Amino acid sequence: MAYELIIVLLIGIDQLSKLWALDYLKEIGSIPVIQNVFHLTYVENRGAAFGMLQNNQTIFIIVALAASTYGLYYLHTKKVNLIGKCGILLIIAGAIGNLIDRIRLGFVVDYFDFRVIWEYIFNIADVFVVVGTILLCVYIIFYEDKKEKR
Repeated sequence: MAYELIIVLLIGIDQLSKLWALDYLKEIGSIPVIQNVFHLTYVENRGAAFGMLQNNQTIFIIVALAASTYGLYYLHTKKVNLIGKCGILLIIAGAIGNLIDRIRLGFVVDYFDFRVIWEYIFNIADVFVVVGTILLCVYIIFYEDKKEKR
């Protein structure tokens, strides 16, 4: 039950930020926080990362549901250390956060716009997925083999 509560809290943070973007930022379009470096820019993303596979919502819904279901199964049936658990929880929360947008709106609301690094606008759920994937990779590389050898 604790895993699910953490996931719900993370999804709530994501959805509240997207609600703000829909209610406030959509009308404005873009707010420069640091001119030409970081802006808050409203975007309706109908694709995956970097806008790939535009308008393929069914694929994204199936993948998000499958990943979330497997992640929850893994958390409840396998021994995983804190790094692995955090990674899985973040991936699930991010996948479900964007899944809610796809089902409810037909697109994902993006708004973080770092113009110095690359031309990609993303949201908190995307941050959850990326950080969660990094943590899960660290777990797999440094801890998974050692657990199996014991």
